[in-house]
Amino acid sequence: MSRQEANVDRKSKSNPKYSCATRYALAAAILSLRQSHTLAFITPLTPSSTTPSSSNNHGGSSGTCRTFLSKAYVGGGGISSINMPFTEQSHALNPPPSPLPRSRNIMRAMAVAAAAAKRSSPVVVSEEAEALSHSETTLRLRPSYDLFQLLTEEEGGIIPETTVGNTHRDATVLKQGKEDSLENVKLEDFLPPTKSNGLLGGKGPQRKIESLPDPFKMVEKELKPFSDSISELVSSDQPILSMAAKHFFEKRHGKRFRPTIVQLIAKAVAAAEPESVHVVSNVNGSDSTKSVEGGSSTSTVGGVSGWEWSGASEVKVNASNHQGSEVWRKQAQLGQIVEMIHVASLIHDDVLDEADTRRGGEAVHKLYSNKVAVLAGDYLLARASVLLARLENTAVVQIMATALESLVAGEVMQLKSPPESLLQMESYLRKSYYKTASLICYACRSTALLGGHSYSSTVATACEEFGFHMGLAFQIQDDILDFTAAENVLGKPALADMDLGLSTAPILYAAQEYKELRPLVMRRFKDKGDKQTALEYLYKSPTAMDKARALALFHAERAVQAILRLPQSEARDALIRLTHAVITRKK
Repeated sequence: MSRQEANVDRKSKSNPKYSCATRYALAAAILSLRQSHTLAFITPLTPSSTTPSSSNNHGGSSGTCRTFLSKAYVGGGGISSINMPFTEQSHALNPPPSPLPRSRNIMRAMAVAAAAAKRSSPVVVSEEAEALSHSETTLRLRPSYDLFQLLTEEEGGIIPETTVGNTHRDATVLKQGKEDSLENVKLEDFLPPTKSNGLLGGKGPQRKIESLPDPFKMVEKELKPFSDSISELVSSDQPILSMAAKHFFEKRHGKRFRPTIVQLIAKAVAAAEPESVHVVSNVNGSDSTKSVEGGSSTSTVGGVSGWEWSGASEVKVNASNHQGSEVWRKQAQLGQIVEMIHVASLIHDDVLDEADTRRGGEAVHKLYSNKVAVLAGDYLLARASVLLARLENTAVVQIMATALESLVAGEVMQLKSPPESLLQMESYLRKSYYKTASLICYACRSTALLGGHSYSSTVATACEEFGFHMGLAFQIQDDILDFTAAENVLGKPALADMDLGLSTAPILYAAQEYKELRPLVMRRFKDKGDKQTALEYLYKSPTAMDKARALALFHAERAVQAILRLPQSEARDALIRLTHAVITRKK
């Protein structure tokens, strides 16, 4: 064994994270060379046709059949399969690369392994634990930042590989024969010219945002009994625990931003027909075909990859019978669950951050005590888990449980990130995903599943992508307001992130411009005068704040493009207006 090999072997044995990441990446590189054995045909389910057409167009308006080539991959929990877009035409234009020599294959695998090993995981789960927690029919979720773009190409962002969770992103398949007055619209069409959106010199917004439905008014009646209902759901025989748990629902309920998104998504997906799935798989050497509607909850379709087309509620609804239905009731309950999880995370965060205020009033731990606050947060999570189980959808339970895990991962990442990563914009965005966007995007996909759409459907994928980008845009705007809005407007202390030693988008862009700021970021502003110095650099930067606003706009635009894949409805258009409100808000 050479010295270099011995060093790698020692690192693998002494560092479980390195060993796990290396083996996963090596396996991924090897598996990517294997030949596919599964084809999936996807078409919109219409009353007149439940079988795929013979057309091979992908993403075009003239064809309804889309063919996908399935390949093996290694995800967060083990080996699964991915559906790659594949047509005769695209294959002719883009022939597959010739096989690499064996030595180059090994070098490529080692490069992938090294990159995976360098990316620090906020929560390290052993291979044994992952193996025990998954079966062939359970979901293997990848973080949404591995499915959708984090940064612009100009800033070094890359378009993620096509894999389970992001394959079906066709902008026309759900709209064939349907008119859309907002076809190809962009969010910047509703914005005034500024440096951050690159529209200086324009005459003003091309469209009026008021022309779109008001998102909050649309769900106002449905959310009116929200506080009373959720207060009943979290009632306890212990008066102190009960009062602490109900605090944010009765007195400081906030904007109800997340329940509003869930309600609007529920209405929007009701307007889309579930897709029909036809899977051809190789089982024990013989071909077998199973056909199911997108709404089926079967977990055996396509063998190992069957979970991709499972999870959908068996109850079918449409725009005309959605209101008041059992599906509508469960989606509304999911909105309550999401808010309970969110509030629990706020209570715990305030204890960890030693925050005095929240939503314009005293934090729960200040009103009672740290112990009561921690128990109140735990109790809310416990009640949310019980209500989640009562939705009777195991796929939704798995997805939302992953959202809970992500919240913990974000907190650990915030506390334990190495100094070098504190300067990386990608690391900041991944943390923002874990702490904010994950709950929103997983709630959006879960709402689609409860509405009768399977996990890998075009509808469910569009919903998660919308939630991912909306959540990041929301957090980036929040971080901008931390420097620009007063404390009495925010409802929480201004410059709170810097007090915690955290660097957000504005500071990171300033650090790219002024190298003197970088040591301050890496030591989390611990030395005397660090915060004041950092603010001076930020406010004298001619570009930092504009770049941060441009990043928020990038994610807001991506959110709009994702939701535009759904058929036009008032709820879908209201989600566009809600996205506009996220990046133009002042508090």
